[in-house]
Amino acid sequence: MVEAPVELIAALTRLGLLAAGESPRFTPLPGGVSSDIWRVDLARGPLCIKRALSKLKVAADWRAPPERNAYEMAWIETANAILPGVAPKILGHNAAAGLFAMEYLDPARHRLWKAELMEGRADPALAMQVGHRLATIHARTANQPAIAARFATDAIFHAIRLEPYLEATARAHPDLADALAALVATTATTRLVLVHGDVSPKNILVGPQGPVFLDAECAWYGDPAFDLAFCLNHLLLKCLWRPAAREQYVGCFNALANAYIGAVDWESIAAVEARTARLLPGLLLARIDGKSPVEYVTDERQKSIVRTVARRLLREPPAQLDSVVESWDAALAAAELAA
Repeated sequence: MVEAPVELIAALTRLGLLAAGESPRFTPLPGGVSSDIWRVDLARGPLCIKRALSKLKVAADWRAPPERNAYEMAWIETANAILPGVAPKILGHNAAAGLFAMEYLDPARHRLWKAELMEGRADPALAMQVGHRLATIHARTANQPAIAARFATDAIFHAIRLEPYLEATARAHPDLADALAALVATTATTRLVLVHGDVSPKNILVGPQGPVFLDAECAWYGDPAFDLAFCLNHLLLKCLWRPAAREQYVGCFNALANAYIGAVDWESIAAVEARTARLLPGLLLARIDGKSPVEYVTDERQKSIVRTVARRLLREPPAQLDSVVESWDAALAAAELAA
């Protein structure tokens, strides 16, 4: 618990969430690098408030417009209208303070998927649910001009996704600059569905009624392949985190991908799979040499595996996800034999 920030008390009061004379308790919560998040204990029960930062909490100079907070709230409302309970319920939004309040989900009943994977508990049935829910949101928002207009956040998406991931990685690997620039161009100009932008195990809770999606700060009307590739990328990298569970992680990769692809109805399956397969190696490399490297890949031998696979696939772009998995598995198997 920390001393209650005065501006947050004022914001809660304006939202009508704070009773007269009430002294709330604020507890900072871990929640990534882009926002301040607190649990707030009130007489009515706990809630959560989130405020976007203009400078992200990473070593690199990474900045993003704080107004993305409003788009995150809009993504949550849109997704919940499609699949009730797929995201926390919004309790109020204070645009002037750049924050919103949402329901607090008890960790005892909502486990973090990343924590489950860290312990080696990789459940393909859960991964299948994630893929199906993501595809459902994409399908229900496809070719919707009103939603496209509401989430015309190209500049924010570029600042918080394309630049720090793909463009920063191109600067670290200048010989791959053209390949990475092509990925940026394709992603930036493909506008088909409402994209979450940060579909990661750290942003997915395993709830009693299925997966719950958090942290939609990157919400954008754009390329569905980005969401799919972003999540699948994490499942590949987890193989380096817990090598003993590699088979289970790959099983989750396949379950999620198959569930998602099986629900695609807004474009050809071949088209979205090809864009996903080509984007994956760029994102793999970005999580090693971009502005937001994964915290659990620190061994230089493991980084070398990622770089070798990603660089080869960027030079010879795959059209199917199976090709990415085969290259990844082969590299890990070779590394085990050489150890």
